[in-house]
Amino acid sequence: MSGQVIALPLADVPFPPGVEDFYLPSLIPWGAHESYWFTKITALVWVTTAILILFFVLSYRNPKMVPRKAQWLAESTYGFVRNNIVVDMLGHTGVRFAPYLTTLFCFIFLNNLWGIVPGVQLSPNSHIAFPTVLALISYVLFNWIGIKKFGFARYFKNALVPPAPLFILPILIPIEFVSTFLFRPFTLALRLFANMFAGHLILLVFTLGGFAMLNANLWLAPVSVLSWLMTIALTFLEALIVVLQAYVFVVLTTSYMQGALAEEH
Repeated sequence: MSGQVIALPLADVPFPPGVEDFYLPSLIPWGAHESYWFTKITALVWVTTAILILFFVLSYRNPKMVPRKAQWLAESTYGFVRNNIVVDMLGHTGVRFAPYLTTLFCFIFLNNLWGIVPGVQLSPNSHIAFPTVLALISYVLFNWIGIKKFGFARYFKNALVPPAPLFILPILIPIEFVSTFLFRPFTLALRLFANMFAGHLILLVFTLGGFAMLNANLWLAPVSVLSWLMTIALTFLEALIVVLQAYVFVVLTTSYMQGALAEEH
């Protein structure tokens, strides 16, 4: 009957999404208690790693003076990180860190990109464990290069004792310690995680919200279409965030390295 309102139980609709959406089942059907770690997230990280290795190896397998598309893309990516981040912030002596920082940028970018790939739509960086490991690597790196350059005692003196009157140092030293050695890795990981986590949830809300409204009441069909249009628009916004968060993570890592190598803070 035209005009008849059809209502379906919302219990059958997976809405609203929640934190449990990020706890995925194992992809291996056997030995589940031993293979619980091999989830969609783990598989995506492995695929990302394989893509990066194959891309750079194949791009430079037979380099040309006039580069092909793959070689041009690889050189442009490396050149962007080297010239616009590393050289600008660390100077030419910091070029030795450019390969690592380029790899870091590409790894974060590709892992972020999975969040908007149709059929996948989940970034490994929306799990706090992966940004935490990346932040810890950056944390160890900037402390290690600082200690290697100045020695343990002088590095920590540069990091913790700012040029200030003696009477205010008992206040500033604990602040510098917390800011440099506690907050930096925490905020570095949290920023990347929060953006990828929030982006995934927002896309889920508008996607599943459209289905929920359509199943609940046909009169809400126009609103459900609007919800899906919002999903498309937010996907384009998320694509910008994918690149921006990779860039910000690398810039902050380079900034911390710059501070570790500075003569005085």
